[in-house]
Order: sequence, then C-alpha cells, then structure tokens
Amino acid sequence: MKMTEDGLLLIKQFEGFRAKAYRDPVGIWTIGYGHTSMAGAPEVVSGLVISKAEAEDILARDVDAFARGVQALLRVDVSDGQFSALVSFAYNVGLGGLKKSSVLTAVNGRDFAAVPRRLQLWTKAGGQVLPGLVRRRAAEAALFAQASAVVVQPSVVKPVQQSKTVWSAAVVMLLAVVQAWLSASVKVAMLCVLLLMAAGLGLIIFERLKKLKEEGL
Repeated sequence: MKMTEDGLLLIKQFEGFRAKAYRDPVGIWTIGYGHTSMAGAPEVVSGLVISKAEAEDILARDVDAFARGVQALLRVDVSDGQFSALVSFAYNVGLGGLKKSSVLTAVNGRDFAAVPRRLQLWTKAGGQVLPGLVRRRAAEAALFAQASAVVVQPSVVKPVQQSKTVWSAAVVMLLAVVQAWLSASVKVAMLCVLLLMAAGLGLIIFERLKKLKEEGL
C-alpha cells in the first residue's frame, strides 16, 4: 500500500501553502502544507517563515510518517487509492482521530461501502461545521469510493464436498433416477424426471442469485 499522486494532490489542495506560521481554526500553529509541531520538526512558532521548497520537503516527511501510522492501524489490505484517502483523512484529523473513528472500524471490517459516508461525518472543527472540511471529506470519500469500485475481491472456491449447489443438484438428479426406475409408466417417469430437473435448476439459480446479492454484485 502506498500513497498515490492523487492522494498527495488532495492534501496539498485542501491544506494550501502558507509560507508564514498561522493559527488553524482550533488555534494550533501551522505552516507550509498543514504542518504542525505535533508532526515533528520543524517546531512551528509565531514568526516562522519557510520557502515553498522547504514546505514540499516537510510535507513529504509528514505524509510518509502518516502513511506508516495508517498502515499500522489497518488489519486488512486496501488498494493504493483507498489507502491514500485514509492517509489524507489522518493527516487532517490525526492518527488518534483515525484510530477512534468509525471510518477505521468500517475499513477493518471490510465494510468499504460504508466508509465514504462515515468520512463525511468528520466536518467539524471547534464544534462548528466548516465548509472546507465538508469539501475535503467529500473529496476523500470520492477517492475512496472510486478506488473501491476497481478492487476485485478474490473469489473463494469451495471444495466440492462443501458446495451446497453441487450437492443440491446431485440429490435432485438422484431422486429423478430413482423415481424413473420405480415408475411403472415411462411417460409418468419422464414427466417426473423433467419436473425434478426443473426444480433442481431453479434451486441452483436461486442460490447463485443469493450469492451475487450477498457479494454486492
């Protein structure tokens, strides 16, 4: 799992570049692309000024640290796009915020469909809904959802002994053969065979549709 260019651009877009230290909406000293002292060096204090090149270097270090932190919290594999959306989220709310969030719970529970909605619950700072956070969460949700759409979950092939579909079909066919053998009338036997085969086919189709629905297809 690695940070994508789209994820990095998302962070840069919403953090914005500031050469001079400023206080964010909750009063924390910030500089560059959203860098704070909590992320490491340099310590951000009033009057600090950095160049854009320095801000780029700081951002690269900060993103790498957050990426490692997010990876440590994950219990499942995700795509690079999904991972990038989570790193952007953690960069904004902190690794502690991600750790206690329902976002991480959904990801580790493989409930990927719920993640975009849960991301958009985090739109407040200082108790107030901020338009910038609303837009950022929407962008992160879109990045995660887009990446989720192309993730192909490996299919689990059941052994023949464990396949309900195979056993159901086998039982139906066996009953059809027995019924045909016991029947005194060939026509009646053939009718029974056809009816039982139709029932078996219907059962197979039903189980296939049920499986597809469970897998979200």
